[in-house]
Amino acid sequence: MLVARWHDGEIITVDRLKETVRLASGLDARNRLSEEAQQRALDCLRRFGQRLRNLPPGSVRALGTNTLRKARGARGFLEAAEDALGHPVEIIGGREEARLIYLGVAHTLADDGGRRLVIDIGGGSTEVIIGERFEPRLAESLQMGCVTFSRQHFPDGRITAARFRQAELHAQLELQPIVAAYRQMGWEQALGSSGTLLALDRMLHEGGMEKALGISLGGLETLRARMIEIGHIDWLNLPGLSEDRKPVIVGGLAVLLGAFRGLAIERLTTSDGAMREGVVHDLFGRFHHEDVRARTIQNLRKRFAVEARHAERVATEAMRLFEPVARTWQLGGVEADLLTWAAELHEIGLALSHSRYHKHGEYILTHADLPGFSRQEQADLALLVRAHRRRLQPKLFESLPKARRRRLMRLALLLRLAVLLHRSRNDQPVPLQAVRVERREITLEFGAGWLSEHPLTVTDLEQEAVQLDPLGFTLRFG
Repeated sequence: MLVARWHDGEIITVDRLKETVRLASGLDARNRLSEEAQQRALDCLRRFGQRLRNLPPGSVRALGTNTLRKARGARGFLEAAEDALGHPVEIIGGREEARLIYLGVAHTLADDGGRRLVIDIGGGSTEVIIGERFEPRLAESLQMGCVTFSRQHFPDGRITAARFRQAELHAQLELQPIVAAYRQMGWEQALGSSGTLLALDRMLHEGGMEKALGISLGGLETLRARMIEIGHIDWLNLPGLSEDRKPVIVGGLAVLLGAFRGLAIERLTTSDGAMREGVVHDLFGRFHHEDVRARTIQNLRKRFAVEARHAERVATEAMRLFEPVARTWQLGGVEADLLTWAAELHEIGLALSHSRYHKHGEYILTHADLPGFSRQEQADLALLVRAHRRRLQPKLFESLPKARRRRLMRLALLLRLAVLLHRSRNDQPVPLQAVRVERREITLEFGAGWLSEHPLTVTDLEQEAVQLDPLGFTLRFG
């Protein structure tokens, strides 16, 4: 946990706490999270929650990574985690995790303009990124980590040369699909971040296996030979190795050896920056109008040739509908952003086909890499685009938790109305005089005589009232 504040363009760390939960060790063969692992995590979050609970909404980001991406049936755990922490918990995709890691590393180094390779070995995944300055150029999340490799290749704790060979080959196989692209792009500096790399760096230098700054292949091979000589994880009483890191360091070393060989790394230095620091910088960027999500939306609009003028027209109308109802419907800045982005992308599916383009849009937004977005934000955005036209099916929202379902249904209603009111696709203003809501009833008041001059809009509004009825909404207009 990292607590920071912004002062004169600089992020200042106020508080930092760290506890080892090792959630990945709680996954069974069917990717179900054990009760014991869940309890460890919830106990930790309650302690963190004491520090964070009174911070204002939106000022805290709590992220779940590889283990929660893989865990089956984790909704109950996530709800308990949010209750324990007092703030929402987001699950992010692998490439988004890699982006945040790179951002954290880049902000702790001098901006020399050179190309950097960053490797971060976590419990269940390893992120490999090449970037320049503060922007990642290539980013991948691979299914290999210190916890999973230790459990898979050293299950009883015995350390042998044969097991190390098998684990290193496994790591090289995981790396193989990205090696050509990464070597072709190249880098001037290789960096490692997070606990596993920092622990290995300490062990090599405190144990006298490295003299120069950083980590070399020769040093790693010497450490491997020493571990094989010791023979068992429980007996690894090596300088620089903490007790909580001991059960998983062998798997981490195997992953790093595979990375050194697969990517032909000559020397790697460690960085104090990692995903926590990246999340803080990303969060402050949102507060200071440098939200990477907005840039992602703009890139999607260009990539899929979304008609910019109409997208902005609908987005403006959506916000005109949003503002008078926000307080009554308990919608805030997060919802305003989501509605605006959905309006800007509601026609993204036209790049594939006009027929069922709302479904094509949902597919694109569900499966695309969206830098800056959590998995839930991405799913919410896709759902709104799916629901912006045609029949509004209650089943689209049924599987969502109650609060999220209510919020998205209301946003979908506003988006549908914004699209409907601009079906003519021209710049003539719609004389909407008032928008009122009372619970699940919304009333639109137009300028005198305008509806009589626009019979198609009247028909659309009448049909929309029918569409909203199964969701429990009443639409009135006049």
